[in-house]
Amino acid sequence: MDITEIVEPLGLLAGAEARAAVAAGLALPLAGGPLAFTLARRDGALCQAMELPAPLRAALSATPPPFAGLPTDRPLIMGILNVTPDSFSDGGRHDAPQAAIAAARAMLAEGADLIDIGGESTRPGAAPVTPEQELARVLPVVRALAHEAVLSIDTRHALVMAECLAAGAHMINDVSALRHDPAALAVVARARAPVIIMHMPGDDPRTMQSLAHYEDVALEVAGFLAERVAALEAAGIPRARIMLDPGIGFGKTVAQNLELTRRLPVLAGLGCRVLYAASRKTFIGRVAGVPEPAARMPGSLAVALAALERGATMLRVHDVAETRQAVAMWRALAAPLA
Repeated sequence: MDITEIVEPLGLLAGAEARAAVAAGLALPLAGGPLAFTLARRDGALCQAMELPAPLRAALSATPPPFAGLPTDRPLIMGILNVTPDSFSDGGRHDAPQAAIAAARAMLAEGADLIDIGGESTRPGAAPVTPEQELARVLPVVRALAHEAVLSIDTRHALVMAECLAAGAHMINDVSALRHDPAALAVVARARAPVIIMHMPGDDPRTMQSLAHYEDVALEVAGFLAERVAALEAAGIPRARIMLDPGIGFGKTVAQNLELTRRLPVLAGLGCRVLYAASRKTFIGRVAGVPEPAARMPGSLAVALAALERGATMLRVHDVAETRQAVAMWRALAAPLA
């Protein structure tokens, strides 16, 4: 999709104001609600939301289909489980299977809706591992947890995808949007597995930061994801099994990460639910002056709530209990007035 075809919702409303404006015909629900928007930017020009052509109004206001059988009545929390020695925040803490299994169970007890298991660090500059090395790290964890939790496998490799899905994993989370491994599209399509696809310039974390050049980061990310959705559909993966991740921290500067977060509603018209994954990332540390990743929980909560206010439906986080509490308060504030 050409980026000029992306329509960006603006003038967001929440809570009772959103419901009243939709009922009065002054706003459209954003991706089915609970947010609404009164304005839109199309081809660089502002217009009233209600003045958009009917097909665009329908695309922007339609509720995306349920994803992976997960609840749709509230934001979802994905707990991060890095079974690696070198991930940026928690590398080495869970690289033994029993430690990883215990950490996953702790996150589930804290309220995680699903667990995202990764065996390869994708931090900027991270060295790659072979699919066999990655599989040796994650497969024992998948086998132990498959009957206890919804499991996502954070991988770029078709072999890891296939083996983990066969062992009971429920979905794939690929930072390369199924571009890194030529066999990945077929594996996901054949398994009928839900998949999360992310924006990253190029398909290699070692070089992504050198490619952080955009004329308009929000429109270009949306255009890339629209093209990938079309490619996945052509390969037999329907839109109902696709979730979108704008790739915060992957080939973006601090300013670009902030801009992309502010303009997250630009993804609303693509017909898929949206994952926001910024927990403890470097841009938070640079803005807040916090060099230690593990100390960035307050900043992580701030951007997570900002993402919910802009249409995200799932949060990928390290701090599950704290995020669950923050989301509970956000939902209470957005609830109908008594």
